[in-house]
Amino acid sequence: MDSRADLEVETLLKIVLVLVVVWIAIEILDAALSFVLGPLKSVFGLVIVVLIVLWLLDRI
Repeated sequence: MDSRADLEVETLLKIVLVLVVVWIAIEILDAALSFVLGPLKSVFGLVIVVLIVLWLLDRI
């Protein structure tokens, strides 16, 4: 039985909200510590995308 269809809209909105908060936090850290996080900014975005894809494929 596939339980992904049981997610409500509010749950999906919470997931999106958490992702946006994470992205804003990374941007703030990037602004504060640009010499450290500058080259890693795209890596953080890639990690978030990979986590979403793994979640959608039920790997995590």
